[in-house]
Amino acid sequence: MNRICTIFLTAFVLLGSWQSAAAETRVSYKSAKTTSSYYQMGVQIAEAMKKGSNGNIIVTVEESQGSVQNVMEAAQRGGNYVFTTPPVLVKLAQGGKAMFKGKENPKFAEIRALFPIPSLTMHFVVRSDAGINEFADLEGKTILIGKGSFGAKEGAKYLKLFGLEGKVTLASIELDNAVPAMKNKQIDGFVTAGSYPAPNVIEASASTGVKVLSLSDDQVKQTKRTRLVIPAGTYAGVDTDVVTTSLPVVAHTTTSMDDETAYQLTKTYWSQKSAMGSNAAWWNAVSDELLGNVYGKIHAGALRYYDEMGVSIPDANR
Repeated sequence: MNRICTIFLTAFVLLGSWQSAAAETRVSYKSAKTTSSYYQMGVQIAEAMKKGSNGNIIVTVEESQGSVQNVMEAAQRGGNYVFTTPPVLVKLAQGGKAMFKGKENPKFAEIRALFPIPSLTMHFVVRSDAGINEFADLEGKTILIGKGSFGAKEGAKYLKLFGLEGKVTLASIELDNAVPAMKNKQIDGFVTAGSYPAPNVIEASASTGVKVLSLSDDQVKQTKRTRLVIPAGTYAGVDTDVVTTSLPVVAHTTTSMDDETAYQLTKTYWSQKSAMGSNAAWWNAVSDELLGNVYGKIHAGALRYYDEMGVSIPDANR
C-alpha cells in the first residue's frame, strides 16, 4: 500500500513540476557588453520580469558587441528573441543602407517594437570654475571625449558642427579617469553619453562643482538628434534644466514571438518600471511618450496592452 502511495505521490510531484515548467515563458534578451549600463539594465529587466510575473517569465540576458549585431541576429533567431537597438538601425536594416548594405534580409521586415528603454543622452560636463557657460567658451580649453564610443563620435561631431574643431585641446586620457582628471584640473571638462542620471556625472557633480552645457534649439537641429531635457536637480549643483540630445533605444522582437508573450512582456515591463526606478534612477526618464521614437511596427501583442491603457499609437506604427 505504501508503495502505491509513493508511486502516486511521485507522479503528482512530477506532474506539478511539468506544469510549472510548461507555464514558464523563457526569453532571450540580447543587450550590450557586460561592462555597459545597458547590460545592467538588461539584468534589471530580467529581475523585474521574474518578480512581476511571479516567476512565469524567465529572461536570460545575453552579452552583445553592439546594436548592429543585435539587429543582424534578428534575421536568424526565432521565438522569444528580444534585443535592444536605436530605432534608426531598424530603419537602415529594412532599407538595406549604411552598415546593412549588401546584408539585406527579408526577415528584417518582421522586426517589431515592444517598449522604450532609457535613451543614450549626451552630456557636456565642465568644471564650474573653468569659466565655461556655453559651447563657444570651450575654445582654448582641454576636453576629454574618449575614443571609439558613441559619445566620443558624437562629441567630435558636435565640436565640428559648432565651429570648435581644432580650437579645443583633446585630452589623451581614458574616459574612466575623467572624474579624477577634473578634480586634479588636468582637464576642463569631459563628454559622455549614457542614460541619465549618468554615474560618472553624478560622481563628478558630487566630488567637484560642475556645469552641464545646454544646446540651443539651433544647435540641436544641427545635430539631427532627438531633443531631450535633463531636469534641474538631476545632478548636484545643476539647478536649471539642461537641453541636450539623445539617441532613443527601444526593446524589439520579431513576429516570431506570439501575441500573448509580447503582451505579457510589455505589461510586466510597465507595471515594474516604477519599482525599477526606485533602485536605478535612469528608469524614471522613461515614459510612454518615448514610443514616439519607434520606427516601423509595434508588435500586435504590445499594441493590445497600449490600447488597453489608452496610449495613443500612430497608424504608421500599427
